[in-house]
Amino acid sequence: MAVRIITDSASDITREDVAAAGNPALTVLPLSVTFGNTTYEDGVNLSHQRFYELLVEGDDLPMTGQVNPYAFERAIGEARAAGDDVIVITLSGKLSGTNASANTAAASFDSGVYVVDSKNVTVGERVLVDYALRLVGEGLSAADIATALEQAREDIYVVGLLDTLEYLRRGGRIPASAAALGKLLSIKPVITIEDGAVELLGKARGSKNGRNLLTQQVETAGGIDFAMPIALGYAGLDGALLRKYIEDSRHIWEDHIALEDLPVHSVGATIGTHVGPGAIALAFFKQR
Repeated sequence: MAVRIITDSASDITREDVAAAGNPALTVLPLSVTFGNTTYEDGVNLSHQRFYELLVEGDDLPMTGQVNPYAFERAIGEARAAGDDVIVITLSGKLSGTNASANTAAASFDSGVYVVDSKNVTVGERVLVDYALRLVGEGLSAADIATALEQAREDIYVVGLLDTLEYLRRGGRIPASAAALGKLLSIKPVITIEDGAVELLGKARGSKNGRNLLTQQVETAGGIDFAMPIALGYAGLDGALLRKYIEDSRHIWEDHIALEDLPVHSVGATIGTHVGPGAIALAFFKQR
């Protein structure tokens, strides 16, 4: 029996990614993104590039909405009707109601449907989806894949560097005074995902120190398991800051993978709304 992987657009896997991979085992369901009175489907009629154009043009943050149970039920139903078992991989249940929607939809089916909370988002969720697709290709059953994913997600490490505090201020996550001081001192926060929630790891003065702190966090985590999927992401209209980080930290990669072969992806609305343009992130499985 074939296995279908269903995930949400918070994984930042775009339709172009799916088409380029040509993988029929993967379905991506969009979260909604609302600017003013206009609601878009993330990755369907709102590209990552257009999202950042709208973000920097306006003064107010957009609202993001979860994938609803009906969308999951429809996608699961199509897969089951085709004879496929289904694994649904969602962004962290602590960051969105999307995981709850998936569980609600899964309860409508008697068997063959497994829901896995990635406990992550963006590139952290993406590497778990990549691992799931690898296991599908190896011919594992849906039950065995779901079990493997729930074990492997504990080894995922995500570290990110923010270029600005402005969007945290707009979202009410930090006071205006803190944002103003951060801008004055060129503070670059370094963040991670811990047990499904965003946590602050440290603050650096300036971009170079921020990139150095990112590299230190990779070493603190115990290093990268290059036998497993990795992913790098950038928020904004170009990846210049990420390319600078890759070059500065080339000693991490060069014995394992060519720099031009590193998997680099754009970060979409789910996280981009809060971190703004210029943020960069790295997701990997820690060495055991």
